[in-house]
Amino acid sequence: MTAELRTERHDATLVLTLSDPSARNALSPQVSVAAVEALNVAETDPQVRAVVITGDGAHFSAGGNLNRLARNRELEREVQAASIDALHQFIEALRAFPKPVVAAVEGAAAGAGFSIVLACDLVIAAENARFSMAYGRVGLSPDGGGSWHLANALPRPLALRCLWLGEPLSARELQAHGLVNDVTDAGRALPQALAIAERLARCAPNAVASAKELVNQARGSALGDHLAAERSHFVANLFHANAGEGLQAFFEKREPRFR
Repeated sequence: MTAELRTERHDATLVLTLSDPSARNALSPQVSVAAVEALNVAETDPQVRAVVITGDGAHFSAGGNLNRLARNRELEREVQAASIDALHQFIEALRAFPKPVVAAVEGAAAGAGFSIVLACDLVIAAENARFSMAYGRVGLSPDGGGSWHLANALPRPLALRCLWLGEPLSARELQAHGLVNDVTDAGRALPQALAIAERLARCAPNAVASAKELVNQARGSALGDHLAAERSHFVANLFHANAGEGLQAFFEKREPRFR
């Protein structure tokens, strides 16, 4: 079976499903390209307020297809470089996407599959989820921003141990380090992620986008620069129609109707 990306709407949430169950949803350049296209379309669709990424069946994604990587060793290096570029465009699209992206993880999230999870905004993982960077076992190094995200989120020794030894980490272990938001029973990650996405869909989309952009820019920026950015976003959002609706709803003690 060829790896593919399935798309489905659940009210205001777009669900992207990585699908190749026979290979534990191993990735391909085509899946990365399709994901970027889907995010580009969703960004301009006001009816889409959030995105959930999940895997087909028992697993999230085993990462790169090792059979394809073995074949690529017989080709020019540019072929593999182009494949990684497609994955990296997917990762950058996830981070730059102005709407919330929630990962719903069951089973294995390995290698580039783990990197995709790390690039999402929120992570809902089942008790049976296992996260690993198994590159070292096959003589490879990380891609998909996995080393960047782990280095920025974990103590250096733990990040290196994860990247070097590839030992699977449980959902509970990652939750203890702030990389997983909620842990659910097996089979419940997607329903829980959809419930979170529905709550996010009721927030003001401009304010949600501002918060994501500010958090993305915060790491490495000087406090003074970041305060200036916060001021700019705050003023713009205060004079947005959604602030008028939000304040009026607060005074009237009702739920706001953001658009």
